[in-house]
Amino acid sequence: MLADTGPHRDAVLLALERLLAWPEMVRSPQLAKFLSYIVHRTLDGEGQGIKAYSIAVDVFGRPADFDPQSDPIVRVQARRLRALINSYYDNQGEDEPVQIRLPTGRYIPEFVVNQPAPDVPPIAPPPVRKRRWWIIVAALALVLALAAFGLWRWLDADPPGGATMARPSITILEFAKRAETGTPRVSGLAIELVTDLEQFENLEVHYGGDDQPDPQTNFVLNGAVHTDGDVVLYTASLLDNATGSTVWDHTITATPEEAAQSAILDRLSRSLSLLLGSPRGLLHAPARNRALAGIEPSGPPRIYACRVLFELYREALANAGRVSQCLGRLRDVDRTQAGALAMSASLAAENLPPASTEAERREIIDRALSDLNRAIQLNPVSSFVWEQRARLQELRGEHIMALSDYGSSTQLNPANTSAMAALARLLLFIGWNAEVRPLAMEALSGAPEPPAWYHGAPAALALLDRNFNQATKLAERYATVDREIGLVLMIAAAQGAGNSALVNRHLPTLLSLPSFRRVGILPRLQLRITNEALLEAIRQGLLAAGVPPASLDKPF
Repeated sequence: MLADTGPHRDAVLLALERLLAWPEMVRSPQLAKFLSYIVHRTLDGEGQGIKAYSIAVDVFGRPADFDPQSDPIVRVQARRLRALINSYYDNQGEDEPVQIRLPTGRYIPEFVVNQPAPDVPPIAPPPVRKRRWWIIVAALALVLALAAFGLWRWLDADPPGGATMARPSITILEFAKRAETGTPRVSGLAIELVTDLEQFENLEVHYGGDDQPDPQTNFVLNGAVHTDGDVVLYTASLLDNATGSTVWDHTITATPEEAAQSAILDRLSRSLSLLLGSPRGLLHAPARNRALAGIEPSGPPRIYACRVLFELYREALANAGRVSQCLGRLRDVDRTQAGALAMSASLAAENLPPASTEAERREIIDRALSDLNRAIQLNPVSSFVWEQRARLQELRGEHIMALSDYGSSTQLNPANTSAMAALARLLLFIGWNAEVRPLAMEALSGAPEPPAWYHGAPAALALLDRNFNQATKLAERYATVDREIGLVLMIAAAQGAGNSALVNRHLPTLLSLPSFRRVGILPRLQLRITNEALLEAIRQGLLAAGVPPASLDKPF
Protein backbone atom coordinates (compact mmCIF):
# COMPACT_ATOMS: atom_id res chain seq x y z
CA MET A 1 0.00 0.00 0.00
CA LEU A 2 1.46 3.35 -1.02
CA ALA A 3 1.77 5.89 1.71
CA ASP A 4 0.01 9.23 1.47
CA THR A 5 2.84 11.43 2.72
CA GLY A 6 4.97 13.10 0.11
CA PRO A 7 8.67 12.26 -0.14
CA HIS A 8 11.58 14.61 0.37
CA ARG A 9 12.97 16.42 -2.69
CA ASP A 10 16.28 14.53 -2.56
CA ALA A 11 14.44 11.21 -2.51
CA VAL A 12 12.45 12.23 -5.60
CA LEU A 13 15.61 13.30 -7.44
CA LEU A 14 17.22 9.96 -6.58
CA ALA A 15 14.14 8.15 -7.91
CA LEU A 16 14.33 10.27 -11.07
CA GLU A 17 18.03 9.44 -11.51
CA ARG A 18 17.31 5.71 -11.26
CA LEU A 19 14.41 5.89 -13.68
CA LEU A 20 16.47 7.89 -16.21
CA ALA A 21 19.25 5.30 -15.96
CA TRP A 22 16.89 2.44 -16.85
CA PRO A 23 18.00 1.14 -20.31
CA GLU A 24 14.48 1.41 -21.76
CA MET A 25 14.35 5.07 -20.78
CA VAL A 26 17.89 5.68 -22.05
CA ARG A 27 16.75 4.44 -25.47
CA SER A 28 14.02 7.12 -25.50
CA PRO A 29 15.90 10.42 -24.93
CA GLN A 30 12.88 12.60 -25.70
CA LEU A 31 10.73 10.79 -23.15
CA ALA A 32 13.58 11.09 -20.65
CA LYS A 33 13.71 14.84 -21.29
CA PHE A 34 9.90 15.01 -20.93
CA LEU A 35 10.06 13.19 -17.58
CA SER A 36 12.93 15.29 -16.21
CA TYR A 37 11.12 18.49 -17.24
CA ILE A 38 7.84 17.75 -15.47
CA VAL A 39 9.56 16.39 -12.35
CA HIS A 40 11.85 19.39 -11.90
CA ARG A 41 9.10 21.91 -12.52
CA THR A 42 6.85 20.16 -10.02
CA LEU A 43 9.62 20.08 -7.40
CA ASP A 44 10.17 23.79 -8.01
CA GLY A 45 6.53 24.51 -7.20
CA GLU A 46 5.58 25.19 -10.82
CA GLY A 47 3.33 22.18 -11.36
CA GLN A 48 0.30 24.27 -12.25
CA GLY A 49 2.26 25.80 -15.13
CA ILE A 50 2.87 22.43 -16.77
CA LYS A 51 0.58 22.53 -19.80
CA ALA A 52 0.60 20.89 -23.21
CA TYR A 53 1.82 24.17 -24.71
CA SER A 54 4.82 24.58 -22.38
CA ILE A 55 5.83 20.93 -22.84
CA ALA A 56 5.58 21.19 -26.63
CA VAL A 57 7.72 24.34 -26.73
CA ASP A 58 10.24 23.56 -23.98
CA VAL A 59 10.66 19.81 -24.51
CA PHE A 60 9.78 19.07 -28.13
CA GLY A 61 11.00 22.32 -29.68
CA ARG A 62 7.69 23.40 -31.15
CA PRO A 63 7.47 27.09 -32.24
CA ALA A 64 5.75 29.75 -30.17
CA ASP A 65 2.58 29.56 -32.31
CA PHE A 66 2.10 25.88 -31.43
CA ASP A 67 -1.56 24.81 -31.27
CA PRO A 68 -2.16 21.87 -28.86
CA GLN A 69 -5.54 21.20 -30.46
CA SER A 70 -4.19 20.58 -33.95
CA ASP A 71 -0.96 18.83 -32.97
CA PRO A 72 -1.40 15.99 -30.44
CA ILE A 73 2.32 15.35 -29.94
CA VAL A 74 2.20 16.01 -26.18
CA ARG A 75 -0.79 13.73 -25.60
CA VAL A 76 0.81 10.94 -27.60
CA GLN A 77 4.19 11.28 -25.92
CA ALA A 78 2.57 11.51 -22.48
CA ARG A 79 0.82 8.22 -23.18
CA ARG A 80 4.14 6.63 -24.17
CA LEU A 81 5.88 8.04 -21.10
CA ARG A 82 3.09 6.84 -18.79
CA ALA A 83 3.30 3.33 -20.24
CA LEU A 84 7.09 3.30 -19.88
CA ILE A 85 6.94 4.47 -16.26
CA ASN A 86 4.28 1.89 -15.41
CA SER A 87 6.35 -0.84 -17.04
CA TYR A 88 9.36 0.11 -14.91
CA TYR A 89 7.49 0.11 -11.62
CA ASP A 90 5.61 -3.05 -12.50
CA ASN A 91 8.91 -4.89 -13.04
CA GLN A 92 12.46 -3.76 -12.19
CA GLY A 93 11.37 -0.82 -10.07
CA GLU A 94 8.57 -2.42 -8.07
CA ASP A 95 10.59 -2.16 -4.83
CA GLU A 96 11.69 1.46 -5.34
CA PRO A 97 11.06 3.35 -2.07
CA VAL A 98 9.84 6.40 -4.01
CA GLN A 99 7.92 6.12 -7.25
CA ILE A 100 7.21 8.80 -9.85
CA ARG A 101 3.81 8.30 -11.42
CA LEU A 102 2.04 10.15 -14.22
CA PRO A 103 -1.74 9.99 -13.73
CA THR A 104 -3.93 9.47 -16.77
CA GLY A 105 -5.04 12.71 -18.37
CA ARG A 106 -2.51 14.84 -16.47
CA TYR A 107 0.99 16.17 -17.09
CA ILE A 108 1.82 16.82 -13.41
CA PRO A 109 3.61 13.81 -11.88
CA GLU A 110 2.83 12.37 -8.47
CA PHE A 111 5.53 11.30 -6.02
CA VAL A 112 4.47 8.38 -3.85
CA VAL A 113 6.27 6.53 -1.07
CA ASN A 114 6.32 2.78 -1.55
CA GLN A 115 7.45 2.08 2.00
CA PRO A 116 7.35 4.35 5.06
CA ALA A 117 10.55 6.24 5.73
CA PRO A 118 11.10 7.82 9.16
CA ASP A 119 11.78 11.53 9.44
CA VAL A 120 11.21 12.23 5.77
CA PRO A 121 9.58 15.66 5.49
CA PRO A 122 7.08 16.09 2.66
CA ILE A 123 7.47 18.69 -0.04
CA ALA A 124 5.61 21.77 1.08
CA PRO A 125 3.16 23.33 -1.37
CA PRO A 126 4.43 26.56 -2.91
CA PRO A 127 3.22 29.82 -1.39
CA VAL A 128 0.55 31.73 -3.25
CA ARG A 129 2.98 34.49 -4.22
CA LYS A 130 5.00 31.93 -6.18
CA ARG A 131 2.10 31.78 -8.62
CA ARG A 132 2.33 35.52 -9.21
CA TRP A 133 5.98 35.10 -10.04
CA TRP A 134 5.08 32.21 -12.34
CA ILE A 135 2.67 34.45 -14.27
CA ILE A 136 5.46 36.98 -14.79
CA VAL A 137 7.94 34.26 -15.76
CA ALA A 138 5.44 32.70 -18.15
CA ALA A 139 4.78 36.04 -19.81
CA LEU A 140 8.49 36.70 -20.22
CA ALA A 141 9.00 33.17 -21.57
CA LEU A 142 6.25 33.71 -24.13
CA VAL A 143 7.80 36.99 -25.28
CA LEU A 144 11.21 35.35 -25.59
CA ALA A 145 9.72 32.38 -27.45
CA LEU A 146 7.97 34.68 -29.91
CA ALA A 147 11.21 36.59 -30.44
CA ALA A 148 13.13 33.35 -30.94
CA PHE A 149 10.54 32.15 -33.42
CA GLY A 150 10.81 35.40 -35.37
CA LEU A 151 14.61 35.13 -35.38
CA TRP A 152 14.40 31.54 -36.59
CA ARG A 153 12.09 32.54 -39.42
CA TRP A 154 14.48 35.36 -40.39
CA LEU A 155 17.50 33.04 -40.34
CA ASP A 156 15.62 30.48 -42.40
CA ALA A 157 14.57 33.00 -45.05
CA ASP A 158 16.21 33.02 -48.46
CA PRO A 159 19.05 35.54 -48.58
CA PRO A 160 19.30 37.64 -51.72
CA GLY A 161 21.07 36.12 -54.65
CA GLY A 162 18.84 33.28 -55.81
CA ALA A 163 18.65 29.61 -54.97
CA THR A 164 20.42 28.61 -51.76
CA MET A 165 19.57 24.90 -51.54
CA ALA A 166 17.18 24.92 -48.56
CA ARG A 167 16.76 21.85 -46.40
CA PRO A 168 13.88 19.65 -47.58
CA SER A 169 10.54 19.74 -45.79
CA ILE A 170 8.21 16.81 -45.21
CA THR A 171 4.68 16.66 -43.85
CA ILE A 172 3.59 13.44 -42.12
CA LEU A 173 -0.10 12.56 -42.43
CA GLU A 174 -1.99 10.08 -40.29
CA PHE A 175 -1.91 6.50 -41.57
CA ALA A 176 -5.27 5.01 -42.54
CA LYS A 177 -6.55 1.76 -41.05
CA ARG A 178 -8.02 -0.48 -43.71
CA ALA A 179 -7.97 -3.75 -41.80
CA GLU A 180 -11.43 -5.22 -41.41
CA THR A 181 -10.41 -7.77 -38.79
CA GLY A 182 -7.99 -7.80 -35.91
CA THR A 183 -6.66 -4.83 -34.00
CA PRO A 184 -3.48 -3.59 -35.69
CA ARG A 185 -2.20 -0.41 -34.08
CA VAL A 186 -1.64 2.63 -36.25
CA SER A 187 -2.99 5.61 -34.30
CA GLY A 188 -0.08 7.76 -33.20
CA LEU A 189 2.35 6.47 -35.83
CA ALA A 190 2.45 9.85 -37.58
CA ILE A 191 3.42 11.58 -34.33
CA GLU A 192 6.08 8.93 -33.68
CA LEU A 193 7.54 9.64 -37.11
CA VAL A 194 7.47 13.40 -36.60
CA THR A 195 9.23 13.00 -33.26
CA ASP A 196 11.91 10.69 -34.68
CA LEU A 197 12.54 12.60 -37.91
CA GLU A 198 12.81 15.92 -36.05
CA GLN A 199 16.09 14.63 -34.62
CA PHE A 200 17.61 15.15 -38.08
CA GLU A 201 18.57 18.82 -38.19
CA ASN A 202 18.85 18.75 -41.97
CA LEU A 203 15.10 18.11 -42.31
CA GLU A 204 12.08 20.34 -41.72
CA VAL A 205 9.30 18.10 -40.39
CA HIS A 206 5.60 18.92 -39.98
CA TYR A 207 2.66 17.00 -38.59
CA GLY A 208 -0.25 17.14 -41.02
CA GLY A 209 -2.90 15.09 -39.23
CA ASP A 210 -5.71 14.30 -41.67
CA ASP A 211 -5.51 17.68 -43.43
CA GLN A 212 -4.12 18.68 -46.79
CA PRO A 213 -0.41 19.53 -46.49
CA ASP A 214 0.93 23.04 -46.88
CA PRO A 215 1.63 23.57 -50.62
CA GLN A 216 5.10 24.87 -49.68
CA THR A 217 6.23 21.51 -48.27
CA ASN A 218 8.44 19.41 -50.55
CA PHE A 219 7.31 15.91 -49.62
CA VAL A 220 4.28 14.26 -48.06
CA LEU A 221 4.30 10.91 -46.30
CA ASN A 222 1.10 8.98 -45.82
CA GLY A 223 0.26 5.33 -45.48
CA ALA A 224 -2.17 2.63 -44.49
CA VAL A 225 -2.39 -0.66 -42.63
CA HIS A 226 -4.36 -3.69 -43.80
CA THR A 227 -4.35 -7.42 -43.38
CA ASP A 228 -3.51 -10.02 -46.00
CA GLY A 229 -4.32 -13.43 -44.65
CA ASP A 230 -2.18 -13.98 -41.56
CA VAL A 231 0.05 -10.97 -42.25
CA VAL A 232 -0.43 -7.31 -41.35
CA LEU A 233 0.96 -4.91 -43.94
CA TYR A 234 2.01 -1.35 -43.11
CA THR A 235 2.55 0.57 -46.35
CA ALA A 236 4.13 4.03 -46.46
CA SER A 237 4.07 6.26 -49.54
CA LEU A 238 6.24 9.30 -50.17
CA LEU A 239 4.76 11.89 -52.51
CA ASP A 240 6.33 14.80 -54.35
CA ASN A 241 4.02 17.57 -53.14
CA ALA A 242 4.56 19.74 -56.22
CA THR A 243 3.41 17.06 -58.68
CA GLY A 244 1.40 14.74 -56.44
CA SER A 245 3.32 11.79 -57.84
CA THR A 246 4.49 8.88 -55.70
CA VAL A 247 8.28 8.72 -55.54
CA TRP A 248 8.62 5.84 -53.08
CA ASP A 249 6.62 3.04 -51.53
CA HIS A 250 7.72 0.86 -48.65
CA THR A 251 5.93 -2.01 -46.91
CA ILE A 252 6.71 -3.45 -43.48
CA THR A 253 5.12 -6.72 -42.41
CA ALA A 254 4.09 -7.86 -38.95
CA THR A 255 2.15 -10.71 -37.41
CA PRO A 256 -1.30 -9.90 -35.99
CA GLU A 257 0.14 -10.41 -32.50
CA GLU A 258 2.97 -7.94 -33.14
CA ALA A 259 0.62 -5.42 -34.74
CA ALA A 260 -1.65 -5.46 -31.67
CA GLN A 261 1.19 -4.39 -29.35
CA SER A 262 2.13 -0.75 -28.75
CA ALA A 263 5.78 -1.60 -29.48
CA ILE A 264 4.90 -1.92 -33.18
CA LEU A 265 4.72 1.88 -33.47
CA ASP A 266 8.32 2.27 -32.27
CA ARG A 267 9.48 -0.45 -34.65
CA LEU A 268 7.70 1.09 -37.64
CA SER A 269 8.86 4.62 -36.89
CA ARG A 270 12.45 3.50 -36.39
CA SER A 271 12.51 1.52 -39.63
CA LEU A 272 11.05 4.38 -41.66
CA SER A 273 13.26 6.97 -39.96
CA LEU A 274 16.40 5.02 -40.87
CA LEU A 275 15.39 5.28 -44.51
CA LEU A 276 13.87 8.75 -44.65
CA GLY A 277 16.34 10.48 -42.36
CA SER A 278 19.44 9.15 -44.09
CA PRO A 279 21.55 11.77 -45.90
CA ARG A 280 21.49 9.32 -48.84
CA GLY A 281 17.71 8.99 -48.78
CA LEU A 282 15.17 10.31 -51.24
CA LEU A 283 14.48 13.50 -49.29
CA HIS A 284 18.03 14.70 -49.91
CA ALA A 285 18.40 13.32 -53.44
CA PRO A 286 17.75 16.65 -55.25
CA ALA A 287 20.40 18.49 -53.22
CA ARG A 288 22.89 15.60 -53.42
CA ASN A 289 22.49 15.37 -57.17
CA ARG A 290 23.12 19.10 -57.54
CA ALA A 291 26.20 18.87 -55.32
CA LEU A 292 27.54 15.82 -57.17
CA ALA A 293 27.04 17.67 -60.45
CA GLY A 294 29.08 20.60 -59.11
CA ILE A 295 26.15 23.04 -59.07
CA GLU A 296 26.80 25.62 -56.37
CA PRO A 297 24.19 27.90 -54.73
CA SER A 298 24.02 31.21 -56.58
CA GLY A 299 23.88 33.26 -53.41
CA PRO A 300 25.32 32.85 -49.93
CA PRO A 301 24.59 29.20 -49.12
CA ARG A 302 22.61 27.96 -46.21
CA ILE A 303 24.12 25.57 -43.70
CA TYR A 304 22.15 22.75 -45.34
CA ALA A 305 24.07 23.14 -48.60
CA CYS A 306 27.35 22.77 -46.72
CA ARG A 307 25.94 19.85 -44.75
CA VAL A 308 25.15 18.01 -48.01
CA LEU A 309 28.75 18.52 -49.14
CA PHE A 310 30.03 17.45 -45.72
CA GLU A 311 28.09 14.16 -45.92
CA LEU A 312 29.60 13.60 -49.39
CA TYR A 313 33.03 14.30 -47.87
CA ARG A 314 32.36 11.66 -45.21
CA GLU A 315 31.52 9.24 -48.03
CA ALA A 316 34.73 10.20 -49.93
CA LEU A 317 32.63 11.71 -52.74
CA ALA A 318 33.68 15.33 -52.13
CA ASN A 319 36.96 16.81 -50.94
CA ALA A 320 37.50 18.81 -47.79
CA GLY A 321 38.38 21.95 -49.73
CA ARG A 322 34.98 22.14 -51.35
CA VAL A 323 33.23 21.89 -47.98
CA SER A 324 35.52 24.53 -46.48
CA GLN A 325 34.76 26.84 -49.40
CA CYS A 326 31.03 26.43 -48.79
CA LEU A 327 31.42 27.14 -45.07
CA GLY A 328 33.50 30.21 -45.88
CA ARG A 329 30.65 31.62 -48.00
CA LEU A 330 28.07 31.33 -45.22
CA ARG A 331 26.55 34.45 -43.76
CA ASP A 332 28.29 35.57 -40.55
CA VAL A 333 25.25 34.65 -38.48
CA ASP A 334 25.29 31.11 -39.90
CA ARG A 335 29.03 30.58 -39.57
CA THR A 336 28.79 30.68 -35.77
CA GLN A 337 25.95 28.15 -35.49
CA ALA A 338 26.60 24.75 -33.94
CA GLY A 339 26.44 22.71 -37.14
CA ALA A 340 28.82 24.99 -39.02
CA LEU A 341 31.29 25.04 -36.12
CA ALA A 342 31.21 21.24 -35.92
CA MET A 343 31.88 20.84 -39.64
CA SER A 344 34.72 23.36 -39.66
CA ALA A 345 36.36 21.77 -36.63
CA SER A 346 36.13 18.27 -38.09
CA LEU A 347 37.65 19.36 -41.39
CA ALA A 348 40.55 21.10 -39.65
CA ALA A 349 41.38 18.14 -37.39
CA GLU A 350 41.04 15.51 -40.10
CA ASN A 351 43.08 17.34 -42.76
CA LEU A 352 46.24 18.46 -40.98
CA PRO A 353 48.92 20.08 -43.18
CA PRO A 354 51.45 17.37 -44.13
CA ALA A 355 54.44 19.56 -43.32
CA SER A 356 53.17 20.71 -39.91
CA THR A 357 55.16 20.02 -36.77
CA GLU A 358 53.83 17.97 -33.88
CA ALA A 359 53.23 21.13 -31.88
CA GLU A 360 51.32 22.72 -34.78
CA ARG A 361 49.21 19.60 -35.23
CA ARG A 362 48.39 19.52 -31.52
CA GLU A 363 47.40 23.19 -31.61
CA ILE A 364 45.02 22.62 -34.55
CA ILE A 365 43.39 19.63 -32.85
CA ASP A 366 43.04 21.49 -29.53
CA ARG A 367 41.40 24.41 -31.36
CA ALA A 368 39.04 22.01 -33.13
CA LEU A 369 38.09 20.42 -29.81
CA SER A 370 37.40 23.86 -28.37
CA ASP A 371 35.12 24.69 -31.31
CA LEU A 372 33.27 21.38 -30.92
CA ASN A 373 32.79 22.03 -27.20
CA ARG A 374 31.32 25.42 -28.10
CA ALA A 375 29.05 23.78 -30.68
CA ILE A 376 27.71 21.42 -28.01
CA GLN A 377 27.04 24.37 -25.71
CA LEU A 378 25.10 26.04 -28.51
CA ASN A 379 23.10 22.92 -29.36
CA PRO A 380 23.44 20.20 -26.69
CA VAL A 381 20.73 18.03 -28.28
CA SER A 382 22.39 17.78 -31.70
CA SER A 383 23.22 14.17 -32.54
CA PHE A 384 25.33 15.41 -35.46
CA VAL A 385 27.52 17.64 -33.27
CA TRP A 386 28.08 14.90 -30.67
CA GLU A 387 29.06 12.52 -33.47
CA GLN A 388 31.69 14.93 -34.78
CA ARG A 389 33.18 15.39 -31.32
CA ALA A 390 33.28 11.62 -30.87
CA ARG A 391 35.26 11.31 -34.10
CA LEU A 392 37.74 13.90 -32.89
CA GLN A 393 38.13 12.15 -29.53
CA GLU A 394 38.78 8.92 -31.43
CA LEU A 395 41.38 10.72 -33.53
CA ARG A 396 43.05 11.93 -30.33
CA GLY A 397 43.16 8.36 -28.98
CA GLU A 398 40.67 9.22 -26.21
CA HIS A 399 38.60 6.09 -26.76
CA ILE A 400 36.50 6.22 -23.59
CA MET A 401 35.52 9.84 -24.26
CA ALA A 402 34.74 8.89 -27.85
CA LEU A 403 32.51 6.04 -26.68
CA SER A 404 30.64 8.43 -24.39
CA ASP A 405 30.12 10.98 -27.17
CA TYR A 406 28.99 8.34 -29.66
CA GLY A 407 26.57 7.13 -26.99
CA SER A 408 25.14 10.63 -26.63
CA SER A 409 24.80 10.91 -30.40
CA THR A 410 22.91 7.63 -30.79
CA GLN A 411 20.69 8.35 -27.79
CA LEU A 412 19.70 11.75 -29.14
CA ASN A 413 18.98 10.28 -32.57
CA PRO A 414 18.64 6.48 -32.58
CA ALA A 415 18.29 6.58 -36.39
CA ASN A 416 21.69 8.22 -36.93
CA THR A 417 23.30 5.32 -38.79
CA SER A 418 26.60 7.15 -39.23
CA ALA A 419 27.01 7.40 -35.45
CA MET A 420 26.00 3.74 -35.16
CA ALA A 421 28.53 2.60 -37.76
CA ALA A 422 31.32 4.72 -36.25
CA LEU A 423 30.53 3.47 -32.75
CA ALA A 424 30.52 -0.15 -33.96
CA ARG A 425 33.90 0.33 -35.63
CA LEU A 426 35.44 1.87 -32.50
CA LEU A 427 34.01 -0.86 -30.25
CA LEU A 428 35.56 -3.52 -32.45
CA PHE A 429 38.92 -1.78 -32.73
CA ILE A 430 39.23 -1.59 -28.93
CA GLY A 431 38.04 -5.17 -28.39
CA TRP A 432 34.44 -4.83 -27.21
CA ASN A 433 33.33 -7.37 -29.80
CA ALA A 434 30.11 -8.51 -28.15
CA GLU A 435 28.40 -5.13 -28.59
CA VAL A 436 29.46 -4.62 -32.20
CA ARG A 437 27.35 -6.96 -34.29
CA PRO A 438 23.83 -5.51 -33.79
CA LEU A 439 25.06 -1.93 -34.28
CA ALA A 440 27.12 -2.71 -37.37
CA MET A 441 24.42 -4.80 -39.01
CA GLU A 442 21.63 -2.30 -38.34
CA ALA A 443 23.72 0.50 -39.83
CA LEU A 444 24.40 -1.60 -42.94
CA SER A 445 20.89 -2.94 -43.42
CA GLY A 446 18.84 -0.01 -42.15
CA ALA A 447 20.32 2.81 -44.21
CA PRO A 448 19.94 3.23 -47.98
CA GLU A 449 23.14 2.83 -49.99
CA PRO A 450 25.49 2.53 -46.99
CA PRO A 451 28.84 4.19 -47.76
CA ALA A 452 32.07 2.24 -47.98
CA TRP A 453 33.28 3.12 -44.49
CA TYR A 454 30.22 1.44 -42.92
CA HIS A 455 31.83 -1.88 -43.95
CA GLY A 456 34.82 -1.54 -41.61
CA ALA A 457 33.39 -3.23 -38.50
CA PRO A 458 31.52 -5.96 -40.46
CA ALA A 459 34.72 -6.76 -42.41
CA ALA A 460 36.77 -7.14 -39.21
CA LEU A 461 34.00 -9.20 -37.59
CA ALA A 462 33.93 -11.56 -40.58
CA LEU A 463 37.72 -11.94 -40.39
CA LEU A 464 37.52 -12.83 -36.70
CA ASP A 465 34.74 -15.31 -37.51
CA ARG A 466 37.03 -16.81 -40.18
CA ASN A 467 34.36 -16.12 -42.77
CA PHE A 468 37.09 -15.17 -45.23
CA ASN A 469 34.98 -14.80 -48.39
CA GLN A 470 32.58 -12.42 -46.68
CA ALA A 471 35.45 -10.55 -45.03
CA THR A 472 37.18 -10.12 -48.40
CA LYS A 473 34.05 -8.73 -50.01
CA LEU A 474 33.43 -6.24 -47.19
CA ALA A 475 37.09 -5.25 -46.82
CA GLU A 476 37.39 -4.50 -50.54
CA ARG A 477 34.77 -1.79 -50.10
CA TYR A 478 36.28 -0.51 -46.87
CA ALA A 479 39.76 -0.30 -48.41
CA THR A 480 38.51 2.38 -50.82
CA VAL A 481 38.21 4.83 -47.91
CA ASP A 482 40.72 3.48 -45.35
CA ARG A 483 44.00 2.74 -47.11
CA GLU A 484 45.67 1.37 -43.98
CA ILE A 485 43.23 -0.81 -42.04
CA GLY A 486 41.05 -1.56 -45.07
CA LEU A 487 44.05 -2.80 -47.04
CA VAL A 488 45.40 -5.09 -44.30
CA LEU A 489 41.93 -6.52 -43.64
CA MET A 490 41.45 -7.22 -47.35
CA ILE A 491 44.84 -8.94 -47.79
CA ALA A 492 44.47 -11.02 -44.60
CA ALA A 493 40.93 -12.06 -45.60
CA ALA A 494 41.85 -12.78 -49.22
CA GLN A 495 44.76 -14.94 -48.04
CA GLY A 496 42.40 -16.92 -45.83
CA ALA A 497 39.97 -17.33 -48.72
CA GLY A 498 42.73 -18.57 -51.03
CA ASN A 499 42.35 -15.59 -53.36
CA SER A 500 46.02 -15.29 -54.32
CA ALA A 501 45.25 -13.00 -57.28
CA LEU A 502 43.80 -10.35 -54.99
CA VAL A 503 46.69 -10.73 -52.55
CA ASN A 504 49.31 -10.36 -55.28
CA ARG A 505 47.56 -7.34 -56.74
CA HIS A 506 47.43 -5.35 -53.48
CA LEU A 507 50.44 -6.54 -51.50
CA PRO A 508 52.87 -4.15 -53.29
CA THR A 509 50.60 -1.24 -52.42
CA LEU A 510 50.56 -2.27 -48.76
CA LEU A 511 54.35 -2.47 -48.61
CA SER A 512 54.74 0.92 -50.28
CA LEU A 513 52.60 2.96 -47.87
CA PRO A 514 54.90 5.56 -46.23
CA SER A 515 52.98 5.41 -42.92
CA PHE A 516 53.73 1.67 -42.64
CA ARG A 517 57.32 1.98 -43.82
CA ARG A 518 58.16 4.65 -41.22
CA VAL A 519 57.32 2.59 -38.10
CA GLY A 520 56.25 -0.88 -39.23
CA ILE A 521 52.79 -2.20 -40.09
CA LEU A 522 51.59 -3.33 -36.65
CA PRO A 523 52.96 -0.35 -34.68
CA ARG A 524 51.07 1.90 -37.09
CA LEU A 525 47.85 -0.12 -36.74
CA GLN A 526 48.16 -0.12 -32.95
CA LEU A 527 47.59 3.62 -32.93
CA ARG A 528 43.98 2.82 -33.84
CA ILE A 529 43.49 -0.83 -32.91
CA THR A 530 43.97 -2.26 -29.40
CA ASN A 531 41.89 -5.41 -30.03
CA GLU A 532 44.52 -8.13 -29.53
CA ALA A 533 42.46 -10.81 -31.26
CA LEU A 534 42.03 -8.65 -34.35
CA LEU A 535 45.71 -7.68 -34.41
CA GLU A 536 46.71 -11.34 -34.19
CA ALA A 537 44.32 -12.31 -37.02
CA ILE A 538 45.87 -9.54 -39.14
CA ARG A 539 49.41 -10.65 -38.23
CA GLN A 540 48.77 -14.28 -39.18
CA GLY A 541 47.04 -13.30 -42.41
CA LEU A 542 49.81 -10.95 -43.51
CA LEU A 543 52.55 -13.45 -42.70
CA ALA A 544 50.73 -16.11 -44.72
CA ALA A 545 50.36 -13.61 -47.57
CA GLY A 546 54.13 -13.19 -47.74
CA VAL A 547 54.73 -9.97 -45.80
CA PRO A 548 58.31 -10.08 -44.43
CA PRO A 549 58.19 -10.64 -40.63
CA ALA A 550 60.50 -7.68 -39.99
CA SER A 551 58.10 -5.36 -41.83
CA LEU A 552 55.36 -6.15 -39.36
CA ASP A 553 57.12 -4.77 -36.30
CA LYS A 554 59.87 -2.43 -37.53
CA PRO A 555 60.45 0.32 -40.07
CA PHE A 556 61.32 -0.94 -43.52
